[in-house]
Amino acid sequence: MSPGDLGEQLKPFVFLDHLHGHVPQGAGFGWHPHSGIATLTYQLDADTLYEDTTGQRGTVSATGLEWMRAGGGTWHRGTIQPAGEHAEGFQLWIALPPALEGGPSEGIYVAPAEVPQVGNVRVLLGAYGGAACPIPLPSPLLYLDVVLTAGERWSLQVPADHDLAWVFVYQGEARIGGDPTANELAILAGGDDLAIEATTPARVLLGTARRHAHELVLGSHSVHTSEVALARGVATIDELGRELRATNRLR
Repeated sequence: MSPGDLGEQLKPFVFLDHLHGHVPQGAGFGWHPHSGIATLTYQLDADTLYEDTTGQRGTVSATGLEWMRAGGGTWHRGTIQPAGEHAEGFQLWIALPPALEGGPSEGIYVAPAEVPQVGNVRVLLGAYGGAACPIPLPSPLLYLDVVLTAGERWSLQVPADHDLAWVFVYQGEARIGGDPTANELAILAGGDDLAIEATTPARVLLGTARRHAHELVLGSHSVHTSEVALARGVATIDELGRELRATNRLR
């Protein structure tokens, strides 16, 4: 999904990128900017080398989390180091509320052992089953990765203050509310409770949230709640870009 299509229906979830296929060693994304959003990168079978303009740099091992809250503007870059010939992973964008969209940027990097695991569920953002991800939430939401065996049933009572939910069956096949689904993102009407039955071994990504009550104002690398906020973000991005060029890190 992207901000111009399903992101409008599922905001604050405004972008989901599914990386799945052959990825050569050292592939990735060079220096690029964001503002007004937070991004969460989750690689299943590849390490990620990262660097950002807050001064942080290092490596997130496979199944760890890379959280980058752009706030009023930041730049970052990442390099992927797959364990084999293929890699699978996700990047999610979350629209920030007005109180955070122009604030300071932050990077939080969570090692695999620090990502909460509750049975067959990994808690990527939010809290589930008495376990909470260490990344602070910008707004009420939940983001999970669920592994199911063939024939297994799993359900989730959507939190009372959440009014939207989506499910992406990205491995295998499962029934969502009785409907067979494979390699497809399904939106639940009105944030209904989730009921999933795997018809084959399956893996499911899902999100629930309180709906983002603000307009999506889009820039090339940014999502804001107003034209004024977008202009400020673009100005900060331009200034940071000049600093990167001055130090020969960006050409």
